[in-house]
Amino acid sequence: MRYVLLGLFGLAIATAVALWVVTAPRPAFTESMAAELEKPGEPARGKVVFDAGGCASCHASPGQTDRHRLGGGLALGSPFGTFHVPNISPDRQDGIGAWRTLDLANALMSGVSPKHQHYYPALPYTDYAHMRVEDARDLMAYLRTLPPVSGRAPPHELAFPLSVRRFVGLWKLLYLDRSPVKNDPAQSPEWNRGLYLVTALDHCGACHSSRNLIGGVEPKTLFAGGPDQDGVGFVPNITPAGIGHWAAADLRRALTTGLTPGDRPLGSTMAEVVTDVASLPGDDQQAIVTYIRSLPSRPTPSP
Repeated sequence: MRYVLLGLFGLAIATAVALWVVTAPRPAFTESMAAELEKPGEPARGKVVFDAGGCASCHASPGQTDRHRLGGGLALGSPFGTFHVPNISPDRQDGIGAWRTLDLANALMSGVSPKHQHYYPALPYTDYAHMRVEDARDLMAYLRTLPPVSGRAPPHELAFPLSVRRFVGLWKLLYLDRSPVKNDPAQSPEWNRGLYLVTALDHCGACHSSRNLIGGVEPKTLFAGGPDQDGVGFVPNITPAGIGHWAAADLRRALTTGLTPGDRPLGSTMAEVVTDVASLPGDDQQAIVTYIRSLPSRPTPSP
């Protein structure tokens, strides 16, 4: 009996060690790449990445009208608890002013912090993971032009064991795919640009899809809509099954003015998305429209 207990104890230790190893944060970029990433970016291009990525929608300080004051503090409800969006302004104490481009790229493209901890996927890094590294470089160049804002958001409100960040490593094993977006040579440059914007930067699928019990997107519902993560309302289907009767001009108008073909305003968090898309170059707006209209039709899942 003693040997059985010793064997079980040894198995438990081995399992714990294995879990510790497989759940370790794995940054996409190593220290040896820091100098390459720190090459000067282009702030004008970085603004496009900023708007396409919806940075201000989450990180702008609530209660003020300047969307470039990125002091954070927004509370994001979810089935797992409440996440408080951090300060990403250039403030060196409370924001990311002391970050290198390497740090930003690892946060966005692998969900790993400068302190080598997992970020929760409330930051949509499962989509940003497909970004091109030059976009991360340009984004950092743009962020450094914005005003520093003091103050930090409160801690996330999560119950145990969700409060243990190490467990996010298990979730990443299932849902984090770092493969780059590949152009389809059979499609137009406009379509391929739309593919990149929608799937890597705009993260449309992060909202317009249903999720399972552990927060992973259900592939069969991608872009087909699902319950709002804050528990209020239902995010609509944007495949042809939902908006296939809209003309291209209707979709572009909705994305840039917030008005549907029936002149109904887009509400909730979509209002912020409209502000972001309206700030993009016209060619990028049209690319998003072209790609969305090409999505495969999927039935709207039950609420």
